[in-house]
Amino acid sequence: MGLLQPRWRIGLYLALPEELDTGALIEVARRRGCGIYLPRIDSQPMARTMQFVRYSTRLPLNRFGIPEPIGPVLPSIHALDVIFVPLVGFDRRGTRLGMGGGYYDRALACTRARAMGRPLLVGLGYALQQLERIERAAHDVPLDMVITERSVIRCAGTRTAP
Repeated sequence: MGLLQPRWRIGLYLALPEELDTGALIEVARRRGCGIYLPRIDSQPMARTMQFVRYSTRLPLNRFGIPEPIGPVLPSIHALDVIFVPLVGFDRRGTRLGMGGGYYDRALACTRARAMGRPLLVGLGYALQQLERIERAAHDVPLDMVITERSVIRCAGTRTAP
């Protein structure tokens, strides 16, 4: 299964120091002709929402010191074929622990039913972040797969292709 098909729209993130670096993945996606979209957090401190914007060379820092693109917001998250998400921990069922802000869970909430068949949700992390079992909260959006430096894990009970 190729996760970077030509002309696909790919949601990625620019890694923080403790996250798996996505620089090489961004370059491969560019070479394959993928549209690359990065998350942008709402500028209002209490809004706690995140949307995706096409990757650009202008990347000012947001209030958390994270580079974000400038430009129009992607009208629907369902326009993305694959979204690669950072994680702090994960289990084989696709339950993901993030940094605790809930931005990804809120942004991806509309994908739970998956009636439209996409986007595929792929966690990027390190094998040592795998936990035996994470208790899934009602608001948690499960991943379809996780890619680590050691393996590709297709998560139990989720679909595996867009």
